[in-house]
Order: sequence, then structure tokens, then C-alpha cells
Amino acid sequence: MPPVIETNLLKKTYTVGNQTVHAVDDVSMQIQPGEFIGLVGPSGSGKTTMLAMMAALLRPTEGCVAIDGVKLRDMNEQQRVRFRREKIGFTFQANNLLPYLTVMENVYLMLQLNQRTTKNDKAYAKEVLGRLGLGDRLNSLPRQLSGGQQQRVSIARSLIHNPSVVLADEPTASLDTERAFQVVELYADLIHEQNKVGVMVTHDLRMCKYVDRMIQMRDGKIDTILETRQEIDEYISCG
Repeated sequence: MPPVIETNLLKKTYTVGNQTVHAVDDVSMQIQPGEFIGLVGPSGSGKTTMLAMMAALLRPTEGCVAIDGVKLRDMNEQQRVRFRREKIGFTFQANNLLPYLTVMENVYLMLQLNQRTTKNDKAYAKEVLGRLGLGDRLNSLPRQLSGGQQQRVSIARSLIHNPSVVLADEPTASLDTERAFQVVELYADLIHEQNKVGVMVTHDLRMCKYVDRMIQMRDGKIDTILETRQEIDEYISCG
């Protein structure tokens, strides 16, 4: 089965003064359908830069990202915007909710942008929000929610249009421990149920109890790949 995400000798460099910084340095990986990956490593290791290139938000300096066999470097900006909207669900650390729309409207907006407004789509939106503990807040505005509730709305919005790839940058940073575990478990369940691909950047190793593989980055390179449940659990317990 072909991979959903494939990176080939991916590199992102920046010039800072007279120095060249290799944020990502020759990273190659493949992620198969139904895999949920934890991307970990110290600050500055290249995790978020990797995620941004997978999300077609950032162009690599060298190398290539392909999603569902489509090479992102071959797209113009308009094509990249449409591809992100249709194929990728992204949860940022900042929730980026529209303040004048209700919870349901913020989530439903993604369906409208993709011209999907059937009764089944609306019912699915309610289901996902319910599974995130927001079933009684559908008509609330963002300012009426806690920070953690706002983040859960953002997570629902990233899942609602049935993307091939779900990317999350520290999705549990503003959640309490109990809710964080629930959210990551939901990510894992939906990814496995719908045979999607998920990549989660996290500093909280405890959240990796739900991932299928854990990739540790250091200095822009892949340092370690943990591929079995035992390896991951041992790493978490030592972390």
C-alpha cells in the first residue's frame, strides 16, 4: 500500500546574520494509512517546521513532500490553498476561532468552504463536538468558552471535513490532563476508524501512549524511531 505522506531528503534552511540554520536537514520518512505518529524532540529540533511543510504552509528549501502521491512543490499557491482546505486538517496551538460565530458555526464553516452542507455532514459535526464534550455548547460564542473548550472546537474543525491527513501542533497544551488524554484518544480513534494519517507534535510524552510510532528529532534530523508499543511505553516511562 502506498504511503499517504512521504518526505524525501526534506530540508529547510534559514539565514540568520552570517549563519545558516538547518531547521530541517535531509529528513526522509513514510507514513502509511491508519498510522498515528508522535513527533517529539527538544525545542528547536525541527518538529514544527516539519509539520508546517507537511501542511503545505511552508515550502522546503530542498527535497519534496508528497501527500496521496501529489508532490506539494509542483503546486502554485492557489492550488496549495485548495489542497490544504480539502485534504489536510490542522490544529494550531492558537485556536484561531472566528469570534462572531458560534461553536457549531465555526466548525460548520469548514464544511461550507468545501461545499459540503448535507444533513449527514451537520449530524457528523454534532457527533464530533459531542465526543469532545461540547454537545451542550453548540450555540456558544468563543468568548463564552474556556481556553480548553476553545481548543476542542479548533480540534473538531480540523477533523470535520474528513481530511486525508490530520496534523496537530501541541493540541493539548491548553487542556487539563484528563481532557488532554480524551482528546488524543479521540484523534487516535478517528484516524484508525477512518484509515487516515495523523501526525502530532507534542512535548508531553504521556500523550504518545496512543500513537503507533514515535519519531524523535534532534538538530533538524531524525534521531530515533520507536515502532513497537513496548519501545514507546518504555521511552515514555523514562522520559
